[in-house]
Amino acid sequence: MSAQLPDLPCYLNGEFTTLPNAKVSVMDRGFIFGDGIYEVVPAYNGRPFRFDEHLARLERSLKELRIPNPMTKAQWRELVVELLNRYAASQGKPAAETTQMVYLQISRGVAMRDHAMIPGLEPTVFAMSNRLYIYTPEERAKGAACITADDFRWKKAHIKSTSLAGAVVSRQMSADVGALETIMFRDGFLSEASSSNVWVVKGGKVLGVPKDNLVLEGIRFGLLETLCRDAGVPFELRRISREEVLAADEILLSSATKEVMAVSMLDGRPVGNGRPGPIYEKLYAGYQRAKQAS
Repeated sequence: MSAQLPDLPCYLNGEFTTLPNAKVSVMDRGFIFGDGIYEVVPAYNGRPFRFDEHLARLERSLKELRIPNPMTKAQWRELVVELLNRYAASQGKPAAETTQMVYLQISRGVAMRDHAMIPGLEPTVFAMSNRLYIYTPEERAKGAACITADDFRWKKAHIKSTSLAGAVVSRQMSADVGALETIMFRDGFLSEASSSNVWVVKGGKVLGVPKDNLVLEGIRFGLLETLCRDAGVPFELRRISREEVLAADEILLSSATKEVMAVSMLDGRPVGNGRPGPIYEKLYAGYQRAKQAS
C-alpha cells in the first residue's frame, strides 16, 4: 500500500509541478545507487536561514561525488525563494507568515546501471518545501530521550549523501523504544547521531567532535561556536570518549529541524539532573536571536 502524497508544489528538472505528478526515471542513479546529495534549508518568516553555509556544504558534497553543480548560487537562491512562496500560497498565507523546510536533491542523472561514475550525465534536480515542525515549549522543557549505539555507517559521513540506509536503521533503533535520536560511537569515541550533531557540556564548556570524514559538519557547527563565544561559554572541538558522554553535565543535539535540543535521558538514565541545563538555555536563546537577525 503506497502512501498518498499531498498536493504540494515542488520542482523537478526545470519545471514546477506537484508531488503526485513529479516523476523520475527508474534508471536514475539516485534511485538505483543513492548516487546523489541533498540539503535541508530551514526558513523562518519566509527567509532562508544561513543559506550561504548550506549552499557551501552542497557544493562540497557535489565535489566529493564528482557531480557538476547544475546551478549558480543566484539560481539556487531564486529556486528556494520561489518554492517558499509557492508552498505558502498553497497554504493560503504569505511566505512571511510561514516556517518552512526546503529540501534540495541532486543525483548524477539517468544511465544504464554501472557502479562506475558515468561522466557527462545531466544531473537530476529535485526540490520541495514543507512545513518545518517547531518543538513546543513543553517538549523543550522536558528534553529528549536518546539511546546509544555503535556507528556502523561508512567512513565518508562528511558527504551529505542520499545513501541514507545506515541513518534510517540507526534512527529506527531509537524510534523502536520511543526515543528521539540514536547517539553513535566509533571505536569508543563520539561521532554523531542518526540525523543530528551531538555536543557535550562538562564543567561549563561545550565540547564537539572534530570536523573530519567521520561526521557530517552540520551548519550549526559554526553557529554553535559563535553562540558560545557571544554567551561567554568555552568551546572546543576534540575527540570525546564514550565515558565522557555518559558523565556529561548536559548533552545537546543540533540540526536544521531541532535547532538546539537538550538530551534529558540517555539509555534510560538521566543526563545531569534529567532536565535541560543552563548552557542549553543560553544557546537556545542565542539561536532564537540569530534567527531574528537573519
